[in-house]
Amino acid sequence: MSAGDAYPVLTATLPGVEPAAGDTAPTPAPWEASVQATCDCLALHGALDAVERRQAEDELGASIYADFPVRARPVVVTAHALLERGEISEQELEAKMHDVRSRFRHGLGTGSSHGIPRPGALTGP
Repeated sequence: MSAGDAYPVLTATLPGVEPAAGDTAPTPAPWEASVQATCDCLALHGALDAVERRQAEDELGASIYADFPVRARPVVVTAHALLERGEISEQELEAKMHDVRSRFRHGLGTGSSHGIPRPGALTGP
């Protein structure tokens, strides 16, 4: 994975991104555990090696995605890696991000104030 250019679909999310209240908290937020589980599944199925992803987090997090909150970098770097490998396209990612934002705007994204999705809340019709 190279530290080339940032993907516009990812950098477009930066305006308005503010560090979460728990950005420096020692206990990960529930969404962070979900991200880690997703990354573990990607590694298990050979889509993205865990060591390579962690090295990319260090490299890209310190360079092209340095302006993102530290706790958001694993998500951004994982998306970058999947885009770079051709696992997803920028258009697919942008469409999925739009869907998720829409669900959250309409109160369908979470089942509690802790950010834990309700069963079936993030699945399609």
